[in-house]
Amino acid sequence: MEKISLEQRDIVLLPFPFSNQSGVKVRPAVILSNNEFNHSEDLIVAGITSNISKGKYTFQIDENKLELKNIKDNCCIKVENLLKIDKQLVIKKIDKVKSEEFEKLIPILNSIFSTKK
Repeated sequence: MEKISLEQRDIVLLPFPFSNQSGVKVRPAVILSNNEFNHSEDLIVAGITSNISKGKYTFQIDENKLELKNIKDNCCIKVENLLKIDKQLVIKKIDKVKSEEFEKLIPILNSIFSTKK
């Protein structure tokens, strides 16, 4: 299998497990881990869904927030759906979140771990 370069902000297709571990579904996910971490065998990603919700831990995206505009439907990054996954399970790279949009995602991620209310 050809090795593809994977970087922070890339949107990839991969088998994403259900939260109850009853199975997996191939779905898009955004790579959250930094490029130094991404030199390891693993990535840290957040799932993307077309089930739009406006929850505290979601970040809505559309083609205007993407570099390649390969995702045409409105969808959202479920920041709380975190996964550490082996890079070899990535099926393909499909897009990349624009840098300025990704920066807006980081405070949402940080709020999950913050002790401040």
